Amino acid sequence: MNIKTVGVIGAGTMGNGIAQVFAQAGLSVRLVDVGEPMLARARTAIERSLSKFVDKGKMTAGDRDQTMGRLSTSTSLDRLADADYVVEAIVENREAKAALFRSLDAITKPEAILSSNTSSISITVLGAATTRPDQVFGLHFMNPVPLMPLVELIRGQATSTQTMATGLALTTALGKIGIESADYPGFIANRILMPMINEAVFALMEGVGTAEAIDGVMKLGMNHPMGPLTLADFIGLDVCLAIMEVLHQGLGPKLELTSNPAWGEHSRKVALAHAALVDRHLADGREWLLGGEQPTFSDITMATAIAFSKFPVNATPLDERFEHIDAFWQRWQRRPAFLAAYADRNSGVPELDNQS
Repeated sequence: MNIKTVGVIGAGTMGNGIAQVFAQAGLSVRLVDVGEPMLARARTAIERSLSKFVDKGKMTAGDRDQTMGRLSTSTSLDRLADADYVVEAIVENREAKAALFRSLDAITKPEAILSSNTSSISITVLGAATTRPDQVFGLHFMNPVPLMPLVELIRGQATSTQTMATGLALTTALGKIGIESADYPGFIANRILMPMINEAVFALMEGVGTAEAIDGVMKLGMNHPMGPLTLADFIGLDVCLAIMEVLHQGLGPKLELTSNPAWGEHSRKVALAHAALVDRHLADGREWLLGGEQPTFSDITMATAIAFSKFPVNATPLDERFEHIDAFWQRWQRRPAFLAAYADRNSGVPELDNQS
């Protein structure tokens, strides 16, 4: 298939990176999002990224300008009616993605290939929302898109061999390395990565080591470029939450075992305790500030650990624990000293009473 025009839906970090690499490869790119402010930020981010390549001598100023000239933006999906190929890069939510694929199926020409940058959601489910499931597959880029060479290619149950071949050829044309994965929860990358991040959270919660120690061991001992807790912040807390929920729903029993049998019957839900906090205090868009900055994955995990440490694990219903965490968090986020006090092993666990 001769691909000349590519549509990218979602102007966030992944979407604007995907749009950039397609435009750099000489393709006409139409970037679509729901609002002009998001599109304006995306254009600025892409131009800034390209300018860094110019500064480093990897691209000429003329090439940068030509690349920007191949990029157009719109708030209407109708602009993708004649696109040869579409990449979806919206929020990691199955219902939202399936609804979008239904719309794309009605808008785009019959021969257009539809792909998703999902990091965990079933391609088979997304393909089933269309009348062309054989032309739907997963194209999972890594962040930052312009720099990371890997692209996971996910074959849904109905994805045709021709669609996969087209996807691989396009990936190669972008200067990326495509590796195929079967359509299982989390695919290859996040099936391995997210449980590791979750186990790092357990290690912090159980006092095995500080956040710095945990990240340091993985960097110095396993040659990882960054530790799992830092990586969680870099990926985005909302994305970590969404992927862990998909893994938990899809792999259930495999995630029930933890390194601490004391968690007992609550192990399945406790494994996502930190994610519940993210969901309640960050993913809904509220700014819960700690010392003037948005709390990190490690900060939230520490608050969870403190609150959970106040009760016998098997003696308190999980919902009551979450209520306690909510109450604790509202006080703790006003008192950054709590974290410093908890970090000092000689000071013990900060008490809830009389803390304002």
